[in-house]
Amino acid sequence: MTAIIAHRGARSLAPENTLAAARKAHALGADLWETDVAVSADGRLFLMHDDAMTRTTDVAAKFPDRVPAPFSTYTLDEIRTLDAGSWFERDDPFGQVAAGAVTPQELAAYRGEKVPTLREAFELTLELDWRLNLELKAQPKPNDAFDEVSAVLALVDEVGIGPDHLLFSSARHAWLRELKGRRPEFEVQAILGLFPEDPIDFSDPSFDTFNPRIERMTIEQIEEQLARGIRLNPYTVNEPEEIERLTRMGIAGLITDFPQRGAHA
Repeated sequence: MTAIIAHRGARSLAPENTLAAARKAHALGADLWETDVAVSADGRLFLMHDDAMTRTTDVAAKFPDRVPAPFSTYTLDEIRTLDAGSWFERDDPFGQVAAGAVTPQELAAYRGEKVPTLREAFELTLELDWRLNLELKAQPKPNDAFDEVSAVLALVDEVGIGPDHLLFSSARHAWLRELKGRRPEFEVQAILGLFPEDPIDFSDPSFDTFNPRIERMTIEQIEEQLARGIRLNPYTVNEPEEIERLTRMGIAGLITDFPQRGAHA
């Protein structure tokens, strides 16, 4: 069965990379959720995609003199003062508020949603007996040399989350090789095609699964890799027809902003 992977949670129906988006994806029947690890100025781990935070928080209102400085220049305590939910109703990024797919009660609950810590993400995943695909991301300066792998693994041990509930993905393939060498029990998934210049290369046996950008592959290329026994989780697959076609092909999983379109509810 094709795994439905909720990209940053159910981000078409809830503010991305929040616990609310994760809970929504779980309620919809997604098989796992995907999120992005970020590192604060004081070396603490939390969830955030964009460096500047202006799109998904009220950082410009709270710290007007410091935007668009990256999250790596804010302490976690400062980041936790931000509202990471109210923007969703205002911006309606996927048109689902206008379509009536998000209730007024849900929108009200999103206001004031906090930026989650990675610990909270781990704890929620365990509480729901669910799975998390954690993307290890390159960090903006001054944290560009931060030892992300060690910090994440230390928190993994502290919380006690294991391979039944957690796997790792990254476009930094050297980090995945390091992680696999240190903790071979964890699944690692290589993100391919993140930038236009990145090769789409499935030849490295270090990785359990490959997550290619869907726009960089044809159906014939996908079929060729599946015939070779390669496990693929293409991203980001949102159109219902494409979700259905890839599911019929027997793909390992697909990463989507619309888990409600393919989840096994």
